[in-house]
Order: sequence, then structure tokens, then C-alpha cells
Amino acid sequence: MRCAEEIITDMLREGGVDFTATLPCDRIKGLLGLVSRGFFHVPLTREEEGVGICAGAALAGKRPAMFIQNSGVGNMINALLSLTGFYGLPLAVFVSHRGIYKEKIAAQAPMGLKLPGILKGAGIGFTSIDSASDLEQVPKTLEDVYMKNKIHAFLLSPALWEGMELKVERNEGPEQKRYGAEFDDLGGEKEKMGLARKLDRYEMLSSVWAALDGAAVVCNLGFPSRELYHIGHRPSHFYMLGSMGMATPIGLGIALSNTSKKVIVIDGDGSLLMNPGTLATAACLSGGNLTIFAVDNGAYGSTGNQPTLAAGCIDLGAVARGFGLETIKAAREKDLIDALEKKAKGPKFIHALALPGNRDVPVIPLGHMEIKHQVMEFLFLRG
Repeated sequence: MRCAEEIITDMLREGGVDFTATLPCDRIKGLLGLVSRGFFHVPLTREEEGVGICAGAALAGKRPAMFIQNSGVGNMINALLSLTGFYGLPLAVFVSHRGIYKEKIAAQAPMGLKLPGILKGAGIGFTSIDSASDLEQVPKTLEDVYMKNKIHAFLLSPALWEGMELKVERNEGPEQKRYGAEFDDLGGEKEKMGLARKLDRYEMLSSVWAALDGAAVVCNLGFPSRELYHIGHRPSHFYMLGSMGMATPIGLGIALSNTSKKVIVIDGDGSLLMNPGTLATAACLSGGNLTIFAVDNGAYGSTGNQPTLAAGCIDLGAVARGFGLETIKAAREKDLIDALEKKAKGPKFIHALALPGNRDVPVIPLGHMEIKHQVMEFLFLRG
């Protein structure tokens, strides 16, 4: 007799799921083991990060599914609504529904009990799976997710696993790829003199615009996207209109799903500090097709130029280096272009030291669905 975990994974295969992202939960450890071995699998550092990565995968034509504990749903709601739902991207979320059935950890109860109401209030469809017979609802609903570009949560009760515990060997996880030998730390005094902040973000983007040609570009929300559009629009540019902190996760999802295409993320220090764990995920999983162009101007430019922690006590380049990314500090026009064009064995992090400030440019005249379809056409036709 097949166990529930095996039934679910068979349904995933039959439903065409080809991209999975997970965070651990003891109650679904058997399912997670099967998923990690049977599908393309991304081990996450945080649920919100997973929403962005799966959004990037969906833009590249994948059918993504996430597997999480219900305590993490609260970390995802804004990204689900302002990114996945806003752009009409599909995502199936399999949720270990804790706090409702034979729960021994009292702290699990508040979120577990409120979860259906939270999903209903957010307009996210869900199906409660309390027994093996409820699994019959999964295939049709799963197909709707991908055919109609919907978000849907499958709430997996712990009761589902009773009576047959699946034994799965420990998954060792992805191979640890370290690129420390390739670090360019610009350690000499002559090089340090070239790291003075002389360009603002608009000047930097103008300088490297030609070098972005041919790449899928994911640009951070607010003024960065507005400035990039004003400098020169390409249909390969995904301009973010919401979901701060999601630029690098989206770019990573595209890079993992379309390894033949060069992917460049234009991110900012404030945004990166919201989901720094994505740098770890990128270092362990992605290859040389991903470049993170981190404009570090020490300010939240789109919200009034309030200082970020990178303005004083945090060195973003050192953070990226610590996670295992090949890191290049640059501030001058030539150095920025050289950094973009430099070949790398793995994902590359360009720590672009910039002056704060925004240009008074108009909002992007494209609708969000037009942005989405242009990027998807670029990835499909030329990927």
C-alpha cells in the first residue's frame, strides 16, 4: 500500500511540477525527502525568499511548488499578493498544517487555527487535506493552478501521515560550492583610491546599460526601475513595481530555470538587507549565469533617502563574500563595466559603491502584465 507521501509526489509528477522549494518541518519530513530527490529542488532560508525564487521560475516557464510549515505563511503574504498574484504567476503551496491536530507545541496553535481565515482574507484559495480520501482533490486543483495562473494552498493535516511513517534517508543537501579563490578584494592602496563614491545610481546604470544587452535583467522597485526605463527600455527588463526585497530571489529563480541565459539583478543595499539569506541560496545553487549588481548608496532611495545600515556598520561585499559569492567592489565607470563582463565560475556579486540620490524621472508607462509578457517572450524565444 502506498503512503500519502508517495501519492502526493506521484500527483506532482503527473501535474507537471518541475521546480520545488522547501523549508523543513518535522511533520512532513518524509514528503520533503521524496521531493528533494525526485524534483529540481531549492532548499530555502526563508519563506518569502521562496516566493520570489518561484516567481522567477514561473517567468521562465516552470511549474513551481513550495513546501513549508504554516508558521511561515505569515512571512509570505505580502510577496504572494504583490508579486505572485499581482503578476498572475502560478504557485502551489503545500503547507504542513500545525497547531490543529495532536499538537504538542503550544506556539503552533495561534497560526494553525487562524490560517484558513488568513488565506480567505487574502483571497488565496486553499484545500484542507485531512485524510487520504481528501487527496483526490489535489490533481484537478493543481492543474488549475498552472492553467489559470493561480495561487493555491494545500493544508496538510498531521492526521494524513498517521499509520504509515515513511522512512527517508537524510538528504545531504546541495554540494557546497565555494569561490573564495576567485575573490577580487582590491586590496592595494592604488585600487582603494578608485573606490571613492563618485557616481549616483542613475550615472551607474547609464554607464553599464550597454553591457546589459542580451541578458534578462531584474531591476529593484521604485526609482531604480524608473531610472533604468528612462535610460533605455528593453523587453528583457523585468521592472519590479512592488515586493521590496524580491529582486535577487526573482533573478535567482530565472537563472536556475534558464541556465543558458545570462541574468543580471540590479538590487540595492536596503533591499538586499531584507532577504540576505538569498545570497547563501545563490552561492550554493546557481552558476556563472547570475550576476547581482548591488548598488550600495547607503539609503532607502524610493522612500525618502533614509539611511540603511549599510551606510555605516555593514559591508555588503563582506557579507556576500562570507556567503561564498565571488565579490568585486567597484565605483568607477570602467571598473563597473569590467566587473559585469568578467567571467566567473559561479554567481557574481558586484558591490557597486554609489552616491545617494534619485533622478526626477516619470513613472514607467508599461502595465505590470505587459512587463511580465515581454520578459517571458524574451526568455522563451531566446532561451
